[in-house]
Amino acid sequence: QVQLVESGGGSVQPGGSLMLSCTTSQSAIRSYAMGWFRQAPGSSREGVASVDRDGRAGYAHSVKGRFTISKDNAKNTLYLQMNSLKPEDTAMYYCVADNRQLWRPPVPREVDYTYWGQGTQVTVSS
Repeated sequence: QVQLVESGGGSVQPGGSLMLSCTTSQSAIRSYAMGWFRQAPGSSREGVASVDRDGRAGYAHSVKGRFTISKDNAKNTLYLQMNSLKPEDTAMYYCVADNRQLWRPPVPREVDYTYWGQGTQVTVSS
């Protein structure tokens, strides 16, 4: 079982920035495919960004150019830097991970990730 613990959510004004963190095990951060999803009230979960074992990143069209996914193996932590935030970015954000050997598209799909964190809330409002 892999534990994923998100932090860094909060409230911010439009145009502001937040950085989400997801702390996990050393083995997961080094060898699992990982990513971020979000779910707004009344909406289905949406894949936001992914990073594979080799560090290749992918983004949803709605966040490309504003969000950056990265990981720090020394700190066992996955990050999501979010800039130029908009009210429509308001959602619960979830960290995900998976170690199966399969092809995944750049924009993450729920079916491709086994392990999910509890989520951290991001609210963008003036």
